[in-house]
Amino acid sequence: MPSVRSLFETHLTVTDLDRSLAFYRDRLGLTLAAVFPEREVAFFWVGPGRGAMLGLWAAGHGPQRMTHHTAFATSLEDVLAAPAALRAAGITPLDLDERPTSEPVVLAWMPAAAVYFKDPDGNLLEYIAMLDQQPRPERGVVAWSQWTL
Repeated sequence: MPSVRSLFETHLTVTDLDRSLAFYRDRLGLTLAAVFPEREVAFFWVGPGRGAMLGLWAAGHGPQRMTHHTAFATSLEDVLAAPAALRAAGITPLDLDERPTSEPVVLAWMPAAAVYFKDPDGNLLEYIAMLDQQPRPERGVVAWSQWTL
């Protein structure tokens, strides 16, 4: 079997493709790779180069909805700056319990710093950075300010 090196792409369903295009392109700054109107799908490059992709598919107007979670790896500096940057873009930064927050949380079992937020369809998005420290699972999930004490 081939060894898996990384995740290349993930896909989300959206209710309004144009609204989601604007959100991911204009508010999150992702690079639009392609739009196929006849298929009601758009693709974005994630990160430098063409190493990862996000697909957005129009779901139509059916009653069945499913939301998804997608995490974007970034630097610790960017995770620490994310709450203010998200707020400036009109997006509410969230903690792991989806409560508004002004700082990242630390998932101590990894450990990693993370900030969550939602797209216009309620998909839970995350900026995450692994920390160069030993895991401390007994700490659970703590605010960044509590982790650094």
